[in-house]
Amino acid sequence: MTTLFESEPERNPPDENWFGYEVYRRVREALFALPTYFRSDTSIEGMLATDIFTLNAAFGATIEDQVVSTLNRMREVWDPDEKYTFYRFVRQPQTFPDVLLKRDASEAGALNEEILLGIELKSWYLLAKEGEPSFRFQVTPDACANQDLIVVIPWALNNVISGFPKIFAPYVELAKYAAEYRNYHWQYIRQTRSRTEIVIAESISPYPQKSDKITDKPVYDGGNNFGRFARTGIMDSYLEIAKKESLCGIAAEHWLNFFKIFQEQRDEEYINAELNRLRTLVTGSDREIDQQITDALEKIVSGIDDLLYQMQR
Repeated sequence: MTTLFESEPERNPPDENWFGYEVYRRVREALFALPTYFRSDTSIEGMLATDIFTLNAAFGATIEDQVVSTLNRMREVWDPDEKYTFYRFVRQPQTFPDVLLKRDASEAGALNEEILLGIELKSWYLLAKEGEPSFRFQVTPDACANQDLIVVIPWALNNVISGFPKIFAPYVELAKYAAEYRNYHWQYIRQTRSRTEIVIAESISPYPQKSDKITDKPVYDGGNNFGRFARTGIMDSYLEIAKKESLCGIAAEHWLNFFKIFQEQRDEEYINAELNRLRTLVTGSDREIDQQITDALEKIVSGIDDLLYQMQR
């Protein structure tokens, strides 16, 4: 069976009369407040700057665990009236969604588990060399309840190559809409001469079991790109803003350009040429700029020089 979208799908949030709507609304608010509440005991020191790209694989799961713990500590945000005392966020990384807000059957008075909503949680290391989140989202739309969310948490170390993880404003989207848009993009938006049909997972309902086959599959995917969520364009506006997040006073996108220079073993002449190119890109020496922008750009260049000095020590 294949999808039959002929027009772009529309967002369909939970009905305001749904009994859990208020906690759904407050959970969304809590997600955007995460950077204020997030604290991590994980500290990284003595890392080579040339190894910066490896952090995503090494610590992504740890960041996601700590985000779940933070949400549980934020109960006053999403449950200020204490109506959901026996509910908590629980991570289940082996199936969809990654995180459930559910009633804890071990608590007194909880006769059965009851799920309020789910969150597909993904961490995104801001200095990952791809320059965008690389995760795949392949779950079929029918596996998503209207209140389920997909959430991407950008993070980096507070001192760029050392220190504690710091998170930034997340990307939050309805999971069902995201899954539908992914399929729509695959079939109708991307430019290709290959077949675009998708085989849809059948007999699936929200909060599936681990053994359920819940992924949609393209008839042809020569580049193994189906489900590459960021490549659908759905996050483009968000990514543009996220890449400008400040790390030690310098935009993340400029740090990323800097680290890419050292991605491979290069001679000193090549490195200096690339640094000069980056200086020109950052300072925009071919156009007039006011003093405030000049001061900011000089700070970026100074930061690059300082980090290069540390790397060569």
